[in-house]
Amino acid sequence: MSQAEAAAPDGSDHAARGTLRPALLLGALGVVYGDIGTSPLYAFKEAVRAASSGGHAAEPIAVFGAVSLILWALILIVSLKYAVLILRADNRGEGGIVAMLALLGARHAKPGSWQALLLVVGLVGAALLYGDGAITPAISVLSAVEGLKVEAPGLARFVVPITVVILIGVFVVQSKGVAFIGRIFGPVMLVWFAVLTLLGLGGILHNPEILAAANPFRAIDFLFHAGWHVSFAMLGAAFLAVTGGEAMYADLGHFGAKPIRVAWFALVLPALVINYFGQGAVLLAEPDAIENPFYRLSPDWAHYPLIGLATVATVIASQAIISGVFSLTQQAIQLGFLPTMRIVQTASDERGQIYVPAVNWLLGIATLTAVFVFGSSDALAGAYGIAVSLLMAITTLLAALIAHKWGYNLYAVIALNGFFLVIDLVFLGANSVKLLEGGWFPLVLAGIVALMMLTWRKGNHLVEQARASLRQPEDVFLSGLQHRDLVRVRGTGAFLSAATHGIPLHLSRFVERSHALPERVLIVSAQYEETPTVPENERGHVTLLAPNFYRVTLRYGFMEDASVPDGLACAIAHRHLPAHVLDDLTVFVGHETIIPKSDDRGMATWREGLYAFMQRNAERTGAFFGVPTRQVVEVGTEIEI
Repeated sequence: MSQAEAAAPDGSDHAARGTLRPALLLGALGVVYGDIGTSPLYAFKEAVRAASSGGHAAEPIAVFGAVSLILWALILIVSLKYAVLILRADNRGEGGIVAMLALLGARHAKPGSWQALLLVVGLVGAALLYGDGAITPAISVLSAVEGLKVEAPGLARFVVPITVVILIGVFVVQSKGVAFIGRIFGPVMLVWFAVLTLLGLGGILHNPEILAAANPFRAIDFLFHAGWHVSFAMLGAAFLAVTGGEAMYADLGHFGAKPIRVAWFALVLPALVINYFGQGAVLLAEPDAIENPFYRLSPDWAHYPLIGLATVATVIASQAIISGVFSLTQQAIQLGFLPTMRIVQTASDERGQIYVPAVNWLLGIATLTAVFVFGSSDALAGAYGIAVSLLMAITTLLAALIAHKWGYNLYAVIALNGFFLVIDLVFLGANSVKLLEGGWFPLVLAGIVALMMLTWRKGNHLVEQARASLRQPEDVFLSGLQHRDLVRVRGTGAFLSAATHGIPLHLSRFVERSHALPERVLIVSAQYEETPTVPENERGHVTLLAPNFYRVTLRYGFMEDASVPDGLACAIAHRHLPAHVLDDLTVFVGHETIIPKSDDRGMATWREGLYAFMQRNAERTGAFFGVPTRQVVEVGTEIEI
């Protein structure tokens, strides 16, 4: 158990997700392991082709080297690093890069500090998941549909259109939610891994000589004697076998660490290893099968059923990364790294089951663009891997800092995480040679997302500085009310505020322009903590500023929806806020128009323009905080940054 788990104030939900319920195990197969589970369709083929200098026949030394390298990459990177080490770096049951940043407290880093640099590195790592998310569905589905070319080469021209139709269906079904998809896809993936195992066993039984590849020196010997160019090409291609391993950590909050680990060690890892060895056995016996060793494992009568099953499995592969992107997006919004977006809870009984429409369709557009730009899984292999390898290196670095913060021995942390970081950097270097072959595509996407994150955070900082300079202190505002002849409006006015002190600009503007004030006034602030959840009895903090004039601070975890009506109900139940304040409630929201300024105080003018664009298109504040539209009144304010 990690220290974060032990420190959880309310571990009921975390404990429930950590149990070995069959539904969770099956759901993990359908959501977490779809990506890495379909890697046998293309990873081994690309590794052997790279090691065989692009020839049309596999060289035995390359076959042994590729199988051995993939085996030990799965053991070291996925099994030891992710399943054993990284899954321990959870933030009270939640995983992912943003959860790591929250654990490290980088959110509140001061400009110019090492924490600020750490924040930039972490946000780049988070953005890389979006780049990976555009490539994974494209290469997975393409690799399966290309199986048609093995049986009917004349169908080659239909591969891209069929892939596009399937991918559109993948993104359409996302609105049904992760729980729905897990129930549908979990049993299919169970069949898929069983088929992988049977196909692999058949290949091994026909040529058991391949078992010698279990010796890691087979991989080391090949890498040292093949020359750096061939070795790097093989390393970069073999890395495709472990892409998808990062979904174990990104989807941690959906299923819990125990079901993810058990599913990996009991089923997924053995099935993958057996299938890779089986493909190697086929190539030893039939070197000309290098074009598609996976499909050559099956008997002729099973080719078309296998193509159908592989296509369904690759649809599921897309789900692992998409659900991870949804979780990442929610965390980034709650911690202030992305503008507010509409987030749909797709299950009432499971926290973390969400759908983000805007992200879903933008990711869908990027994925379809990748299909049209590259056109085949072979071409996409050049684009795949570089973003994932960089993300894995950043994850290892952040995990080391978390372990040190939790008090683990510094030398042990450096030795263990340094070992894994060296492996990550070796694979990153190998994938970097593919930059011009397509590696630029996910990096460009990640760069755009990282720019948006950093611009949004900096813009919010500038806006809050502008607000602070205009915001009146409570005592000045309240004393000024005594000297004004104000009309008292019946009911309660709740004024939403981003700060926990001072008078919101739209409250002072409302009083100034209307010469009126509600009978009862609430200044309500919603603050996101760097923990996934906050217990309801700790949700609200109430301060009486004057008779019938309250400040209410609502605290939420970064995986929770901040509902103002529910938060006020908690404050009434647990913090002695009078119940009658909810009678005839009107919620006042500041609608701020951002005006970029050409000076040296803020960001570059074009970045200020980008921030203003994101701010205009963000989800309306009232809707984001769960306030019914009929209760919302917006008060406009112009702010220059």
